[in-house]
Amino acid sequence: QVQLVESGGGLVQTGDSLRLSCEASGRTIKTYIMGWFRQAPGKEREFVAAISQVGQSTAYGDSVKGRFTISRDNTKNSAYLQMNSLKLEDTATYSCAARSGRQLVAAYDYWGQGTQVTVSS
Repeated sequence: QVQLVESGGGLVQTGDSLRLSCEASGRTIKTYIMGWFRQAPGKEREFVAAISQVGQSTAYGDSVKGRFTISRDNTKNSAYLQMNSLKLEDTATYSCAARSGRQLVAAYDYWGQGTQVTVSS
């Protein structure tokens, strides 16, 4: 079992930057693909980004490409999401997830509780 805890969310203004962290416990994350998802009220969960086990491959949702960057530090058992040029529509609860295997965009096995990001004008 992998336990995931997100942090770093908050209230920011449009154009600001924010860095989310996901700290894992229970197992090392070096064998897992790490992903970030978000869900806004009344909307379905949306894929944001994913990174392969040693960071050689990444994938991003169309709405965040060029603005968000996913990274990981396996020595710290953590993954991160750097969010730049934030927009109102980025407001959501952001959750970290982990999965085994090779596909970056697929069903994830473990999920964190999420951290709220609110972008105001």
